[in-house]
Amino acid sequence: MPGRPLSSVFRELETLVAIPDYQKDNNCRETAEITENFTGDVIGHMPCATEEDTLAAVERARKAQKAWAQVPVKERAKIFRRYHQLILGGREESADIIQCETGKARAAALEEIMDVSINARYYSNHGPAMLKPKRVPGMLPVVTKTVVYRKPKGVVGVVAPWNYPFNLAISDAIPAMIAGNTIVLKPDSQTPYSALRCAKLLYQAGVPRDVFQVVTGRGSVVGNVLANNCDYLMFTGSTKTGKLLGEQTGRRLVNYSAELGGKNAMIVQKGADLKNCAEVSMRGMFSNSGQLCISIERVYVERDIYQDFLKALKERLDKLVIAANYDYATEYGSIISQQQMDTIEGHIKDAVDKGATIFWGGKRLPEVGPLYIQPTILIDVPEDALCRTKETFGPLVSVYPVDSIEEAIERANDTNYGLNSSVWGKSYRAGEEIARQLNTGTVSVNEGYGPGWASVHAPMGGYKESGVGRRHGKDGILKYTESTTVATQRLVSMGGPGFIPFKIWNGKILPIVAHIINT
Repeated sequence: MPGRPLSSVFRELETLVAIPDYQKDNNCRETAEITENFTGDVIGHMPCATEEDTLAAVERARKAQKAWAQVPVKERAKIFRRYHQLILGGREESADIIQCETGKARAAALEEIMDVSINARYYSNHGPAMLKPKRVPGMLPVVTKTVVYRKPKGVVGVVAPWNYPFNLAISDAIPAMIAGNTIVLKPDSQTPYSALRCAKLLYQAGVPRDVFQVVTGRGSVVGNVLANNCDYLMFTGSTKTGKLLGEQTGRRLVNYSAELGGKNAMIVQKGADLKNCAEVSMRGMFSNSGQLCISIERVYVERDIYQDFLKALKERLDKLVIAANYDYATEYGSIISQQQMDTIEGHIKDAVDKGATIFWGGKRLPEVGPLYIQPTILIDVPEDALCRTKETFGPLVSVYPVDSIEEAIERANDTNYGLNSSVWGKSYRAGEEIARQLNTGTVSVNEGYGPGWASVHAPMGGYKESGVGRRHGKDGILKYTESTTVATQRLVSMGGPGFIPFKIWNGKILPIVAHIINT
């Protein structure tokens, strides 16, 4: 069980909602009921911000941004080094809150916490250098000095999802704040306490309250106001909602970044270590009960090893530890909501009705908790099954035999998505060769998604309907900036020195100089 009563923790966190004095008029304000996932018990009520509340938060953020941008970038970075330590030191209480809201296994909750930690450390260490003015070659050697400066966008709106409510509330906001922006965050209505926990530790580290604000409420209200008033929007969620937000920001010519859905594939080549592959597949397929945009939902296995792969998968699934508790020994947790459960069961029923076979799982587990279902492996899935092309976002995986690796690559790429892939080759080199041919933002060789996700020096994002823009690396911080190029011409003007006739300068000398520069 959690270390200290979560009821007292939640009462503290509720005071951090960026709706001033909302508790005074709580009787006349709409609230959302928050429940503990494992039991369905009510654990609190969150205020639903109005348009006016959200606009007020944006205006506070806009005012605070001017002062925040004047803080030297190295000083801003120091705050996030402290934040890194606070995140690690408070990880057990954070995990309690994450699990309570989402029902995920504790290992998946820890995964979120570590992600925030490594992002805070990475950008606090490397962000200042990435933002430093950069001297680049000018128009004319020696006489043209050209420097690129980076300036913050202003107010960044962050719309975070329920599936990873801790790290996706703050990991993208960290580089934005180091770059001098302020944040207005809308967490998902089902998981606000995880986001407020992030905020509490952020304030303890030294971030001013108006620099990072959490506004709770409906997406149709808070998200809509952010999309129509922020200077940059960062969204993680469904492709459907992402397209709508993209349209809104596009009409205002405001930049936008989004990580959206995925129908992620895994390829298993003959000669791969099947026992290890099956072990790792439990994370790649079923971490957070499959409710992860980068988890594996399709597996293509060379036909010669197809049955051996299924056998290895079954042996590992038979040992899977499923429970509703706060124990690190548990491997597999709950589904977030009945709505999500309906989608998962609908995809299973659709596939089976059309001729698919349930190889493993597929049954509800009411004896464990109200929203538990076994991980499900489908085989013989027909072409017209919903789960063949549509994202399930749950513990449902289809396994297909293929006659060659070329066929596997073609089928893996045959999707409207392009977020993540996994490859198990007969050797490291063979796996990397396959990986380079896959059209996804990340590919993990000999893993499900972890290496691609956690390699924060490298960009991460999606092709096609899996998103726009990238998080992590230089891309993850420079997207929150505008560039200003300052070019200073010295000694000689564009028209050339006065002692050279204009005709000769333009007709003969300038083309030679241009050729040398371009070469």
